[in-house]
Amino acid sequence: MRAEPKELSEMTSQVLFGETFEIIEWTDKWAKITTTFDSYTGWVSRLQFVMLGHLAYQDLIKKSSPLTYGTVTQAWKKSDNTVLYLPVGSSLSFLEGNRCKIGNEKFEIIGPKGDIENFFSTAKSFINAPYLWGGRTHFGIDCSGYVQAVFKLHGIKLLRDASQQAEQGTTVAGLTDARLGDLAFFKNAEMKVVHVGIMLNEKQIIHASGKVKIDSIDDDGIYSEELKRYTHTLHSIKRHDKLVANQTVFSR
Repeated sequence: MRAEPKELSEMTSQVLFGETFEIIEWTDKWAKITTTFDSYTGWVSRLQFVMLGHLAYQDLIKKSSPLTYGTVTQAWKKSDNTVLYLPVGSSLSFLEGNRCKIGNEKFEIIGPKGDIENFFSTAKSFINAPYLWGGRTHFGIDCSGYVQAVFKLHGIKLLRDASQQAEQGTTVAGLTDARLGDLAFFKNAEMKVVHVGIMLNEKQIIHASGKVKIDSIDDDGIYSEELKRYTHTLHSIKRHDKLVANQTVFSR
């Protein structure tokens, strides 16, 4: 997804295989869309999606499509005998056995789709993924895309940007009360939320900054051992009760 309808415009997010959206504006080469999953708006090339009929779209969004949990899952495109490489969190629309379809295109999922891991393992699976503004996969991801991806794999919808995610969940009093799965938000000099990460415990955080990594955190913020300085100033901590209710996600 891009901020404007041109290739040189910044990438603001990504739409993964099988995810749905509504088109709100057209140009010759681009479509302005709003995603179904997180209501995010941007432009995508008209060559990068297929149209669904209204009934098929309504049927699809009423159902919860299975997700891919492996870093990469292969899908054999039957029409031209080619292979697509699906990133984690892709939606397998209308899945029956190992076959799914999008519009008139049929795909066969090659090998296991993968199994959901516990929350700690899911979060750690992204370690060393390079930072990419607007990214949502192991091959490039930004801070809010990272936490959104991890939570999506555990059945929780988060909005796309850190400032939006900071409005979700319940407030945690402070670091001493923080636990695995809480989200820590960080501010700039204007007091605006500009960064987010996942608390592992009251002293460690995993986040995307240069790459996905684990850093120390205290009341002053995130301390980078690599840079030997504080890099982010703590703003607030939020907790999602649905995650807490599923105690299996905290096994380590």
